[in-house]
Amino acid sequence: MKIGADITLDWRRWADLTAPLLYELLQFRQAIFVVEQASPYADLDGRDARAEHLLLRRAEALIGCLRLIEPDPLVRIGRVAVAAGERGHGFARLMMEAALQRAAEIYLHRDVALSAQTYLEPFYQSLGFTAISAPYDDYGVPHIDMIGPARGT
Repeated sequence: MKIGADITLDWRRWADLTAPLLYELLQFRQAIFVVEQASPYADLDGRDARAEHLLLRRAEALIGCLRLIEPDPLVRIGRVAVAAGERGHGFARLMMEAALQRAAEIYLHRDVALSAQTYLEPFYQSLGFTAISAPYDDYGVPHIDMIGPARGT
């Protein structure tokens, strides 16, 4: 989906991720979550195959991503990331709104959960999410569990 002159959003199922595209996605996530945030966490958690992946590009460069994981029992959004030089331009909101719309289309009336870094709690609250846990440590990064109400189309 073309968003602007050089900005696109593209949903990909696991089977649609070619080896080079998967490598690019995992390298992008590692650069942000492991290297930048100095958090040696297990990115390869077995959920990618059960997810649709949203890729945000400026021209050909990957500048953002997230994954929408099929219900078990809740739909989950995770691995929300925007490249450092692209932050502050509303791209995370753009991706989250696309993910919530997609969840409403394919998982009608299912609540959506996520694990947010605690400093992002107000951002997720602005999208309708509510905290459902106390803050906890996730590989050295403070997180909080949140849930958003089911939406339907």
